[in-house]
Amino acid sequence: MSATLQDCLRQKSSRYEVVNHPHSDTSMQTAAAAHVPGDRLAKTVLLEDDNGYVGAVLPTTQAVRLTDLWARTGRHLVLAKENELRKLFTDCDTGALPPVCMAYGMQTFLEQDLALEPEVYFEAGDHEALIHMEQREFLSLMEAAEIAHFSYRM
Repeated sequence: MSATLQDCLRQKSSRYEVVNHPHSDTSMQTAAAAHVPGDRLAKTVLLEDDNGYVGAVLPTTQAVRLTDLWARTGRHLVLAKENELRKLFTDCDTGALPPVCMAYGMQTFLEQDLALEPEVYFEAGDHEALIHMEQREFLSLMEAAEIAHFSYRM
């Protein structure tokens, strides 16, 4: 588990369980490997512009609708480059970003569809473990994120 995520969970006195699964490279593979519904598995997408980075947290079954975030933020955000992820999330494997982007100093948006799920799973910082939390615990962990609708089902 990433040290940053561990700190966040400890600071919030979060109740959670760790779900180990076979190594996976994509969020859809992770959902299948961990036997988790894709609507309840959060993926973290990092966006950028000249003003910096923004994290978008949404269900694995959905994709970011950039125009919605452009309208909400007034920024022309695009997908961040993979090499930048390594520099920003130094305690995480590439592609296994936990949703606590605000702990890494970034504005964070949480898709409202995910916020409505009764339980949520998300990457712990590697490709072999997920954190599982009840909705109330997850929303407490993500209280600094802005809840909004900015995605569509793939």
